[in-house]
Amino acid sequence: MKTSISLLITAAIALVGALLLNNATIVSSTGLAFALGAVTVGIALSLFATKSSGDDFESVPSTSKTIYVGNLPYRANENDVKELFAKHGEVFAVRLMKDKRTGKRRGFGFVVMAAGDAPGAIETLNNSEYGERTLKVREANDPRKSERA
Repeated sequence: MKTSISLLITAAIALVGALLLNNATIVSSTGLAFALGAVTVGIALSLFATKSSGDDFESVPSTSKTIYVGNLPYRANENDVKELFAKHGEVFAVRLMKDKRTGKRRGFGFVVMAAGDAPGAIETLNNSEYGERTLKVREANDPRKSERA
């Protein structure tokens, strides 16, 4: 939806540019005036986009790290694990793995946290007791890295 609106705005601006260039008698062909108007708009939008992206640094989300959490109690749910990790930093997502056939939890999952908070959470929660079980917490392997190796 956003792309189609951008295309409509770009086409409208290019059309206005073509009309202005055509009426200024600099360019005699309407097609050439439209093409020059489109190129001008493209250059203006690319310059505007690079300027605005640098100015709005705070809106860029912080980087994140995925953490593997093993030996979880089977009764633990996503909210429980999120609360546990939220004590150590900002948690973006929690995904606990389930068996495909039975739908029961498998006792491990993944937590996505802010990159700056992840090392502290790993150090604090690894080998700690939770629900009468000793957690195994470490940085998750990046599947894309293992595919390249």
